[in-house]
Amino acid sequence: MIGQLRTVVIDCPDPRALAGFYAELLGLPVTDDPDNEWVVLGGERGHHPRLAFQRAPDLREPRWPDPERPQQFHLDVTVSDIERAEAAALRLGATRLPGEGEGWRVYADPAGHPFCLCWDD
Repeated sequence: MIGQLRTVVIDCPDPRALAGFYAELLGLPVTDDPDNEWVVLGGERGHHPRLAFQRAPDLREPRWPDPERPQQFHLDVTVSDIERAEAAALRLGATRLPGEGEGWRVYADPAGHPFCLCWDD
């Protein structure tokens, strides 16, 4: 092993807003919010992994599954009840995207980044 995962950083136009979406989706606390340029969820300082959001005002949002605008990254989120999880994610501002398979469905966060809700049957 060379290292350990410290932080997954997501570029977005509004870090505080997107961090709020993921805080609710994943049940993680905001642990660092010094300004509206960089917001961190989970992993108290020195503990990892964390999920961070950094301001990118000119972000060209991804379009699933368009290869001209690739996903750039995505998160897989494990859920126990896909119907309840989907309804809750949509209430938070997620959008259902085309694509699903055995045990997963694709969504976009409010900034357009794809993520999957995954479950075991």
